[in-house]
Amino acid sequence: MANNHHKQLSAEETTQILKILKARFDQNMNRHEEIKWAAIQSKLETNTEKLWSLNEMEKTGGEPDVVQYDKKSDTYTFMDCAAESPKGRRSVCFDREALDSRKEHKPHDDAMSMAAAMGVRILTEQEYRLLQSTGEVDLKTSSWIATPAAIRKLGGALFADRRYNTVFVYHNGASSYYAARGFRSALEI
Repeated sequence: MANNHHKQLSAEETTQILKILKARFDQNMNRHEEIKWAAIQSKLETNTEKLWSLNEMEKTGGEPDVVQYDKKSDTYTFMDCAAESPKGRRSVCFDREALDSRKEHKPHDDAMSMAAAMGVRILTEQEYRLLQSTGEVDLKTSSWIATPAAIRKLGGALFADRRYNTVFVYHNGASSYYAARGFRSALEI
C-alpha cells in the first residue's frame, strides 16, 4: 500500500508503476511521437510525489500516459487515457459544495476533492479535446471537466463525452452523479 500521508511509494511500487508507464508509453507512440521515455523516467525518479500521483491515477483505472510536451518549460503532461472514464472515479458529483448540498442519496465523493487528494487536476475542455485527438475515449461514459466560475456559481458544471464521432460538451447540475460519469485528470512533470 502507498503511504498516503507522505505521498511516497515503496521501492517495489516505484518499480512496478515505472514498468507499467513505460510499457504503455511504448505501446502508444501515436500520443507522443517526438518524446523519449528516458527523459520522462529521469524526471519521475526525482519527483516522488508526482510518481505517487501517477500511481493513484493508475490504481483508479485512469491508465495515465504522456500526451503533451512543452519544450519551453520542459514539462510533460500525463492524462488519463483509459477508453472509458476511470472506473474508480465514477458516480461522483462535481465538487464538495455540490456533495454537501445533496439532502439524500449522496454519492461517496466528489470529483474536485478526489483530484486534489490524488495530487492531480481535472481536464479542461481544451485538454479533453486534445486527449480525444489522440484516440477516441468516453464512447459509453462521460467525464466531468473544469467548469468556469460563472457557470459553477449558478449551480452548474460541465462534462464531456464522444458520441456520433463528435466530442460534445454538456452541462448538468453540479450535484448530479451517474454510474457512467467520472473524471479524467492531468498531471504535469
